Amino acid sequence: MKDKIVLNNMEFYGFHGVYEYERELGQRFYVDLEMTLDLSTAGETDTLEDTLDYVSVYNKVKNVLENTKFKLLEALVQHIADTVLSFSLVQEVAVRVRKQVMPIPGHFNIVQVEITRERKS
Repeated sequence: MKDKIVLNNMEFYGFHGVYEYERELGQRFYVDLEMTLDLSTAGETDTLEDTLDYVSVYNKVKNVLENTKFKLLEALVQHIADTVLSFSLVQEVAVRVRKQVMPIPGHFNIVQVEITRERKS
């Protein structure tokens, strides 16, 4: 199956990071989702009930980003993947999360963590 719904560059303000100041002050996080699912029925019926309601996906991801705290981006990304896989139609999800402010000496634009997870049988 190669059908996908992609949500790119969703922007949220969250309180995640290893350092206490990151969890207190917060910062912007950017999220991409690439969800693999069967869209053939929705393509034929043209009804929302036969597809993934990506407004619901957005709202659940927003809740994770804005109402939880993680020290590691890896844990945040895993939690987002688990949340997206809770939608029964989603068979696989690739999650990318970026942030711009890092306590790292040096010059670069972003740090990003990306994972791909499949629904367990």
